[in-house]
Amino acid sequence: MADHYRSEPIEALRLESVDKVYGTEDNPVRALDSVTVGLAPGSFTAIMGPSGSGKSTFLQCAAGLDQPTRGRVFVDGAELTGESETALTKFRRQRIGFVFQQFNLMPTLTVYQNVTLPLRMAGKRSDRDRTTAMLRQVGLADRMGHRPSELSGGQQQRAAIARALVTDPRVIFADEPTGALDTKSARDVLQLLRSSVDHLGQTVVMVTHDPVAASYADSVMFLADGRSAGTLDKPTAETVAERMTHLGDEVHMQDASADAGRKVVGL
Repeated sequence: MADHYRSEPIEALRLESVDKVYGTEDNPVRALDSVTVGLAPGSFTAIMGPSGSGKSTFLQCAAGLDQPTRGRVFVDGAELTGESETALTKFRRQRIGFVFQQFNLMPTLTVYQNVTLPLRMAGKRSDRDRTTAMLRQVGLADRMGHRPSELSGGQQQRAAIARALVTDPRVIFADEPTGALDTKSARDVLQLLRSSVDHLGQTVVMVTHDPVAASYADSVMFLADGRSAGTLDKPTAETVAERMTHLGDEVHMQDASADAGRKVVGL
């Protein structure tokens, strides 16, 4: 990957005027509409919004899983936009970790083999002592030889987090990581993500619909109709839920203000 580095202090993640349009020219669907955001290293950001607001598309473009229609994406100062799929795959293996709602563990591999899979795919040797210590940290040291079918949902997600951390990525993207878990398992997973920020200095970007999950983050970025609809620092479950309740009203007010501004300019 060609590192098109920015001259400013490097942010862990930056999107600049990112659009993503699906469909045809006659019937376009704008999933992201001029989204600009910058996230500092060592931060935990939750991405929230109603269904169809663009959360998943945001995550896919930010992580280099999909290319924006317009705009630029930087991870750790390197521009992802416009790179080949081969270059993006190599970059993701080196600097990006993923945690998915459905875990995405290989059913025929043991926990240890699943966790070290990213290293093998990148052509690197795994350090057994380091991997064992990581599995101990996520509470799976005694499950290293088990296969995913022998684990609970919470244990599988903890294995997925260990897999995401094993390459020391610059940014971890988590897509509804607690959506398939019970309350206790969800809390354990969120505490692990929080710990990866506080103690390992990772940057976590998490899509969620759950105000309780969002309360573990440092800040919440809201999306509505593919556009940024503001942020909330030091969130609590109550303040997030309140903001979500009135999110539609805020977007309508922004639209009305923008329309008024355009009319004034037109005069």
